[in-house]
Amino acid sequence: MVKVSIGMPIHNANKYLRNCLDSIQRQSFRDFEVIMVDDGSTDNSFEICQEYVAKDSRFKLIHQDNSGVSKARNTCLSYMSGEFITWIDSDDWIDEDYLELLVNTQENTHADIVHMGFKSYRDNNIYVADFKTLYGQYDYNMPKKVAISDIFLRKYGTITVWGDLTNSRLYRGFRFSEDNTFEDAGNKFKLYLQANKIVLSDQARYIYRIHNESLTQNIMRDTEELQRIMLTVNNYEKLLYYLTLAGFEFDYFKSLYVDWLNNEINQNNNEEIKRYLVKHKRLI
Repeated sequence: MVKVSIGMPIHNANKYLRNCLDSIQRQSFRDFEVIMVDDGSTDNSFEICQEYVAKDSRFKLIHQDNSGVSKARNTCLSYMSGEFITWIDSDDWIDEDYLELLVNTQENTHADIVHMGFKSYRDNNIYVADFKTLYGQYDYNMPKKVAISDIFLRKYGTITVWGDLTNSRLYRGFRFSEDNTFEDAGNKFKLYLQANKIVLSDQARYIYRIHNESLTQNIMRDTEELQRIMLTVNNYEKLLYYLTLAGFEFDYFKSLYVDWLNNEINQNNNEEIKRYLVKHKRLI
């Protein structure tokens, strides 16, 4: 068994893919495997991945018809054998000591999940938030209530599936919902609900690339506002359903959801969206 399995869904990423894969090869921590799932790319992403498979046995490649990022992540999970799991998006990259710092933090704290700060890259500039101030108030140990609440508050950046190291035990029986494009917000909380200890690292060694060709930017640009609202509502109500099953802090998260609904209702001028939101407020 390897120590860390790295999952990487790939779709038409040839412009940035070598930069990402090279950054993984340069890692100071060496005990890892990379599960690359080519999700029906129509550029030469598959051929680029083959180059790395040919020269480094730690890189493994699976091809599937284009089915979406959630299905690609589930395919990754089917092939992972590591004690811990981390995700790296194919248009991002990592500093050389990224895995080493995550593994060392986990070994020192015995956390189920270690989440790390990140840098944003846009237009040839790198931006880094003050994660020491942001995370330090919790002494690097984050209550799961706070970690999950970030799905609403968007303060700590703990909802992304990239940027952390998770005990693979938490992924047993876990599947990414394949009916929702926002797979981070719609699934990450399931891992937090199972975790006994969540630790934050103020080190920022993951570089998140912001560009117009990214999946997230395409969704925000191409998806109608009502559809985005419906996807978000679906994620929030799924969270409340899971909280009910787990018997965990339902009233608190219900209040966060109602606050979000009220804010969207008050700020939105689209009557169709208002009616949709009011309907769900009545339901809750």
